[in-house]
Amino acid sequence: MTRLAFMTRLREGLRGLPPHIQADIVADYENHFNEGAAAGRSEADVAAGLGDPGRLARELRAEIGLKRWEEERSPSAGASAIFAVLGLGALDILILLPILMGVGATIFGLVCGVMAIFFAGGVVFATGPFNHFPGGPAASILAGVGLMAGAASGGAMLAIVTIGLVNALAWYGRLHYRLLKPALEPQSVGVA
Repeated sequence: MTRLAFMTRLREGLRGLPPHIQADIVADYENHFNEGAAAGRSEADVAAGLGDPGRLARELRAEIGLKRWEEERSPSAGASAIFAVLGLGALDILILLPILMGVGATIFGLVCGVMAIFFAGGVVFATGPFNHFPGGPAASILAGVGLMAGAASGGAMLAIVTIGLVNALAWYGRLHYRLLKPALEPQSVGVA
């Protein structure tokens, strides 16, 4: 593979990452080719030593997604970490995607439920004193505050569980990458 073909495939695999990160990665691999040329190696030898550019791009995207999650802890960073880990292998998509879709749907349903309870508590709090709520106005105010507080604490617990699940997925991705890396590396065959 030539330098141009390698770098083109690497750039295609990195598409969608922030431009400054793409530029840093491309510059690093350009440097590998420059050092190889200075040492008298051909472009094909350097490219073969670096491996498949598509696989390199997937691994780099996964590592960048996991680092972003560790730094930001935002929903978009969590989503990028999840998709980066899923991008490491097609078999994982067949196994993890259905599980993640079920867990994601459950979390989404719980978030909707927590929000509904919170807003219902607000309605009870605001309208209960005027609608002859059983127990009187004080009971309606306390019931509304209790529903809103319960929903807020339920939302906090849901956030903690979600962060834990994303951390577990990041751990799995790193473990998966470490286990698969030797199998993905080209093996040199000794000549007798």
